[in-house]
Amino acid sequence: MSSAVMGNYGRIDLAFDHGDGSWLVTADGTRYLDCAAGIAVNTLGHGHPHLVEALKAQADKLWHVSNLYHIPEQQRLAERLCGLSGLDKAFFCNSGAEATEAAVKMARRAMHDRGETSRHTILCSEGAFHGRTIAMLAATDRPVFREGFGPMPEGFGHFAFGNMNALRDRLAADAETGHPEIAAVMVESVQGEGGAKPLPERFFAELREVTSEFGCLLIADEVQIGVGRSGYIFSFEEKGITPDIVAMAKGLAGGFPIGAVLTSEAVAAAMTPGSHGSTFGGNPLAMAAAHAVLDVLESDGFMADVRARAEMLAKGVDEISHDCKLFCRRGNGFLQGLVFNDDIPAMDVVAALRAQHVLTVPASENTVRLLPPLTLSRDEITLLLDVLKTTMDEMKAKS
Repeated sequence: MSSAVMGNYGRIDLAFDHGDGSWLVTADGTRYLDCAAGIAVNTLGHGHPHLVEALKAQADKLWHVSNLYHIPEQQRLAERLCGLSGLDKAFFCNSGAEATEAAVKMARRAMHDRGETSRHTILCSEGAFHGRTIAMLAATDRPVFREGFGPMPEGFGHFAFGNMNALRDRLAADAETGHPEIAAVMVESVQGEGGAKPLPERFFAELREVTSEFGCLLIADEVQIGVGRSGYIFSFEEKGITPDIVAMAKGLAGGFPIGAVLTSEAVAAAMTPGSHGSTFGGNPLAMAAAHAVLDVLESDGFMADVRARAEMLAKGVDEISHDCKLFCRRGNGFLQGLVFNDDIPAMDVVAALRAQHVLTVPASENTVRLLPPLTLSRDEITLLLDVLKTTMDEMKAKS
């Protein structure tokens, strides 16, 4: 049947009536274990009572006012996020692409403000994905996202993923010109759309050192791996470093649209009134939802338990991988990727798991992502592993 909805999504013939924790439920009562979480969005699963109550309470008071006025809930959330990240200022928007775009604008504006007007290029990793706006398509080097949308905006470059020598050579060559053009390096600590691919162990810390050495900024794209998904509220926490700019979104409000950019006082000083804005960004409903999510993440022992449960999942997946030899695992925390052999299409695995009522997400490099809510229980992890093992046994028997 024809639909008035544009056909730019390859939708699965499946619809849900409501959610219950880690589960999505169809109108006829069929339950699916949700290991997609709205593509890393439903941080607390579905219908979490604290999140529901926070939104209901705020909905009774005030939904939206413009940023022409002070928004107390926004001020509180800014202070909270800055305290957690080690940064100084926050800007609120509505999505990940808006957050990464704002991060790029801030980096360029900061360079302009300090008199280095030639610095406008943003270096990104090969295989990166930072959003679907025209500028963020230029930030990726992947033709599948760019085709038909050219010409790409200038001011973006790419370096080999995880290759510090290549990056250092690029920054050194830029500096030797006497008029350096590189304003910032923007990276995901784990490339989500790129196939749950983590940077090498020491790379992030070295990146902080090398960007400081060459006078450019470090932008951390925490849109997918952030808000606890790594096992830490920010994935760079365990590296012991602080980026200059952090872009975040997805799971920050547990399913309510939100984006945020955190930055240093030095960068924020360049963003004067009128330099950037967002009509809906930072409205009271979004702020209430984000506070509720952080309430849970910051509660005693929660993040430590996330790390323990994520380790349980990773260990179980590794055992299945060792036995079946059909895939290898990579990723971090509750962003895990199963990279399948070339003769087993990832989309076939997604479909097979869905037939067993487990929802997953495909990614590049023939990868199936596991992106469950951070509230996924140990019993639910055991169930997921049982389904994965059964599915792999069936696929191996057919291969």
